[in-house]
Amino acid sequence: MFPPRFLLLRSAASLTRRSLCSPAASKHGKAPNMAEGNHLLHVSNVRNRLREIVGASTNWSDHQQVMAERASLSSMLAESQSELPAKRMKDSLLEVHLPLGSELELREKYLTYHNTVRFGRILEDLDSLAVLISYSHTYNSALKTSPLSIVTALVDKIDMRQHVIYPDCDIKFTGHVTWVGRSSIEAKMHMSQYRDGAYAPILDATFVMVARDPTNKRAAFVNPLKPESPEEEKLLQEGEVNKSRRTELSTASLLKVAPTNEERKIIHDLFLNTLDANTVSFRSRILPPSSVWMEDAKLKGLEICHPQQRNIFNRIFGGFLMRKAYELGWANACSFGGCRPSVVAVDDILFQKPVEIGSLLMLSSQVCYTQGKYIQVRVHSEVFDPLTQQHSTTNIFHYTFASDRDVPSIVPKTYGESMLYLDGKRHFNQTVES
Repeated sequence: MFPPRFLLLRSAASLTRRSLCSPAASKHGKAPNMAEGNHLLHVSNVRNRLREIVGASTNWSDHQQVMAERASLSSMLAESQSELPAKRMKDSLLEVHLPLGSELELREKYLTYHNTVRFGRILEDLDSLAVLISYSHTYNSALKTSPLSIVTALVDKIDMRQHVIYPDCDIKFTGHVTWVGRSSIEAKMHMSQYRDGAYAPILDATFVMVARDPTNKRAAFVNPLKPESPEEEKLLQEGEVNKSRRTELSTASLLKVAPTNEERKIIHDLFLNTLDANTVSFRSRILPPSSVWMEDAKLKGLEICHPQQRNIFNRIFGGFLMRKAYELGWANACSFGGCRPSVVAVDDILFQKPVEIGSLLMLSSQVCYTQGKYIQVRVHSEVFDPLTQQHSTTNIFHYTFASDRDVPSIVPKTYGESMLYLDGKRHFNQTVES
């Protein structure tokens, strides 16, 4: 049984296309505080502020000199976490505005051909905001430039609270640090949209960041977090629960341990359902009605990583990777389901290693599980070195999409595909239960 919020998102799928194209959607989309033009909180200022914090240059030609200068900041790092003052949650509280209803030129950057909002752009903004929130938590007024290199380690979860994102209504992001480890930071963010005189919640996001030394080679300590109210204490405890959950999921990964007894039965039932009754052979397989072989539900892409897509540490911007992976996953779900799908959730995006400028980034999208109107997509990204012919995994992305109709069942053939199927089912179940 799906929770009410999940059913609400499904019922809104067809509403999206009608609502976003309706002239009524532009009513009351300009928030008063954005109309006044608070430039300090403008979304375009986030990355500029990050450059100031770490002393990054806007010119690619200066990158080697800048990185050499940052290496000298290692002496400013704390030797232990106890040396750093505890910070409050409100010390990292930020509010950033995306005035789609107020700035027509900015709207063009976020607009799709079908008059909807490019969700990939939203992912980029969330990634930048999570980094800035983390730097706000570790801010030291005595230092002109931060010696920390804070990068995204994991997108734990992005839950859609409202399916419709209007392209002509102002958006507000808010967020702050909710948990810290020795070198890791959890940042929770909320996105809302101004419509009919009030802000309505759109999504909630949880990112996990890690602090490294100036050369991004080893972990660095971050300030401890001090809750000041029962509500903040609850958020801190939830962060501990999230950490434990991530550890348990990692331990139970199908790349490490065998499937459960229930999962083994699921795979065996799928296998039996594809056997040819006339030949009674393990090799003779027949596709069941209204089904698609998993090997036929793939989509691939390639990106040449140019300096334009770099982050403040002269590697490829994590938000760019998320946008490209999302758009490929969306296209895969679109071609598989035969209609324009809607994103329901994003979870467990793991950043395994940075992507260097000049890399050949290969993206592979796979529909790995379906249920009713829902499509679970996994996108695998890797860099390919043409000189050594080596492939190295950089990221794994998981997306849950909703169609406006029932979609075909996905059927694995090989054992490896069966593991992808079970992994997709696990991620889908987590989305349903959240």
